[in-house]
Amino acid sequence: MEDAYEDTYEDTYDVVVVGGGPGGEVAADRLVRSGLTAVVVEAEAVGGECSYRACVPSKALLRPGAAREAVRSVDGARQAVTGALDPAQVLARRDRFTSRGDDTGQADWLDSAGIPLVRGHGRLAGERRVEVTGADGMVRILRARLAVVLGPGTEPVLPLVEGLDRIGVWTNRQATTADAVPERLVVIGGGVVACEMATAWRSLGASVTLLVRDQALLTGWEPCAGEEVTRGLTGLGVTIRFGVSATRVARDGITRAVTVETDDGATLVCDEVLAATGRRPRTSDLGLETVGLPAGDWLPVDDTCRVTALDGDWLYAVGDVNHRAPLTHMAKYQARACAAAIAERAAGRPADTGRRQAWSAEADHIAVPQAVFTHPEIASVGLTERAAREAGVAVRAVEYRIDDVAGAALYVDDYRGHAKLVVDETRGVVVGCTLTGPMATELIHTATVAIVGEVPLERLRHAVPAFPTVSEVWLRLLEAYGL
Repeated sequence: MEDAYEDTYEDTYDVVVVGGGPGGEVAADRLVRSGLTAVVVEAEAVGGECSYRACVPSKALLRPGAAREAVRSVDGARQAVTGALDPAQVLARRDRFTSRGDDTGQADWLDSAGIPLVRGHGRLAGERRVEVTGADGMVRILRARLAVVLGPGTEPVLPLVEGLDRIGVWTNRQATTADAVPERLVVIGGGVVACEMATAWRSLGASVTLLVRDQALLTGWEPCAGEEVTRGLTGLGVTIRFGVSATRVARDGITRAVTVETDDGATLVCDEVLAATGRRPRTSDLGLETVGLPAGDWLPVDDTCRVTALDGDWLYAVGDVNHRAPLTHMAKYQARACAAAIAERAAGRPADTGRRQAWSAEADHIAVPQAVFTHPEIASVGLTERAAREAGVAVRAVEYRIDDVAGAALYVDDYRGHAKLVVDETRGVVVGCTLTGPMATELIHTATVAIVGEVPLERLRHAVPAFPTVSEVWLRLLEAYGL
């Protein structure tokens, strides 16, 4: 192996970060703060998918409908809100949050943090070597003394539907950045993106139909989550067709309407089709083959985010591409651990992946919080009851209707919500929690702390929730457990 420390090229850094999304930004920042040098390579916009075409714009689209619903759910306030949402103002507000894809602010932040930005497509060109091709076709070589961190993210996978690639199909990118409300929208899928986008566009006035291959929404969640979202979407006027798949689509060249044929013999006519059926790693053109790795695959890593398929401590992967916890907040968490590991190893320390260490992204295994801003909101962290049993955990699950908590009744008239706690009976600790209803996305962090801290239930009983708050559901859950 070459001694990279003797390299005196002006384009040499301690760490080269390929991908300027949330994980890449945080990794570079933490590395520079530790005293190392780092450069970020980005072909598109600094900030990544989340900032411009996913988390941020989707929540900006969802919030006005949720705010209107919150006011209309309290008598005395609902009488003051009688009109529909203003789509133009909703879309304009979204654009203020995303700057319509202009990454000047985030690029300036990198500069202020002392992190150089190289714009272009980065790919590995051997060990500790990255080749960057700019928009003008010019190629620049970056060498890493210590490590390369890969954070290229993922891209949508289109289902195998005849004609889908010829109609200008929406993916998350078009669904979160569209400049007008489609009169009729067909959504293929039953996961988080499908449910959130159905909620958002229905609240803005679109007629929405969900085509769900399975017999339930959100099949990876506790059943109560899918049931509540099904009820909520139906209440908003969304048509949900379970056990149905699209087989063929075609757009009329004159009217621009799209015809969607399904496997039960039905035909739908709409203005746009959103495909929300999964994602794949953006690794097909990442140069993985130059270091002996297969192109197009996920990049499995250990808890320090080191790519395990290679010997040595020089290649790391953070964010969705490692397939551990494909969520923005977890990408940032992994990036913090990754940067700490690189800094430790640079100092000659082993950075073993022991528990509770700054360089160990161990929460990926036990406590990944998820917040979904549908109507109603749903949130979860840790294991579902089914997953815990399949893992061999001695499980006991308790459930409680949040409707029956005094604070919930005061917060929203006719509050409807569900809470489920999954307990490891052997250790006497919480290992999973799912919540539905108003404030679910804010309440879930309590469960995250309990799981990560492995707080014994006998101790948790002394964490008294204030009255009258929705958080009092925690007292009721523990009472349901028998404490």
